[in-house]
Amino acid sequence: MGIQANAQLRLPAVISDHMVLQQQSDVTLWGWASASEELTVTGSWGDKIDVKTKAMNTGSWKVSLKTPVAGGPYTITIKGKEQKILNDVMIGEVWICSGQSNMEWTNNDAIDGKKDSPNADIPFIRFFKVTRSGANDPQVHGEGEWKVCTPETMKWFSSVSYFFGKKLNADIKIPVGLMDVSWGGTPAEVWTPAEKIENNLALKKSSDKIPEKDGWPRTPGVVYNAMIRPLVPYTIAGAIWYQGEGNTDAPETYALLMKTMIESWRADFEKEFPFYYVQIAPFTYETKFQGALIREQQSKILTMVPKTGMVIISDFVEDIKDIHPKYKKPVGDRLANYALSDTYKRPISKSAYESPVYKSMVVEKGKIRISFMFGENGLINRGATNQFTIAGEDKKFYPAIATIDGNTIVVSSKQVKLPVAVRFCFDNSSIPNLTNKEGLPVSIFRTDSWELDMSAEESK
Repeated sequence: MGIQANAQLRLPAVISDHMVLQQQSDVTLWGWASASEELTVTGSWGDKIDVKTKAMNTGSWKVSLKTPVAGGPYTITIKGKEQKILNDVMIGEVWICSGQSNMEWTNNDAIDGKKDSPNADIPFIRFFKVTRSGANDPQVHGEGEWKVCTPETMKWFSSVSYFFGKKLNADIKIPVGLMDVSWGGTPAEVWTPAEKIENNLALKKSSDKIPEKDGWPRTPGVVYNAMIRPLVPYTIAGAIWYQGEGNTDAPETYALLMKTMIESWRADFEKEFPFYYVQIAPFTYETKFQGALIREQQSKILTMVPKTGMVIISDFVEDIKDIHPKYKKPVGDRLANYALSDTYKRPISKSAYESPVYKSMVVEKGKIRISFMFGENGLINRGATNQFTIAGEDKKFYPAIATIDGNTIVVSSKQVKLPVAVRFCFDNSSIPNLTNKEGLPVSIFRTDSWELDMSAEESK
């Protein structure tokens, strides 16, 4: 979108007072002015080096500004025919926090978020809430406003994001900027550039299966155009993501879809930033396995896309008929632990944030031994019910005996002499009682790829 030649000095919504810029980076600032207007941009840190630029014939301009180590507050002065001064600018770590309703869920909605309101006077945390909107073409200005974290502003901000940022700030002791870019009910297709969906037959077929629902856009790319694209090329540290429920009508290609979306975002921001996400919680969906298949696909992302991490929160589900778990602090904390260890190299054990995920199986004398990623310290069964089933070539599954052997599980049944497949909690709503020694639940899994009965889910 071009800007008229006689336009006044303008900035996108994300560049404003109270913003956080990524530390020790060449950050991009951009906007619009009169055609061919000369501008000077100055940050108040360091030697106050002036960066000069000239607006294009369209009026658009951009500069690269080198940021120091974390600190602030600073000012940024943009001077041309007129002058703008950005006040209370912090330098620190910037994260996009995106997804659907469980990411959008505010502290006012979350039980632990409400309780934490009196503790939320944290001026080093800044919020940028992107307004819900969609567009058929990529937008440039965007909507939203940076706000300082206070007991009042936090009430209306994403609870998962808030607790994620609070833990980061408490540990690394620097400013944190959180961009809440979420919209309840949305499938991941709307967060992905439309051409990436339209040009892939498998993704296009899955997208066509997602039904129209009032208030929830489903057209590929429309939310990406209006809510993600206007943030480009703002420099970020990484992204956290909580979504998947909106894709349960067509779950089989979800891992490919997420790979496509993540790669598209990384190309836009010109950075292979870390992408940490939440596995959706157990819930009684309408048809069998649709939730299980999404969780299976989410586990596959770990091996398909580098610099990704998944946290599991099934142990904090109180009601499998409520798609919104009410406690968000454990979700934000586990995502923060991932970032603190993997991104910021803090001495946090991987077993404190990486739930065990199925890796491989081997048949041993009528039994199947299961190995896991991220189960190095061993496993514990914290429930009385065995949640494993086992099958032979006839594809009939029977309850199994499961024995923990270090960081592996040995599964067997007298009813299956020659086993070929094992499943663990592979349904929509089972809550795993198998954990690592630190208490993180094992991800549900199946070792087979057999066709599933997708008939109506039985009520529980």
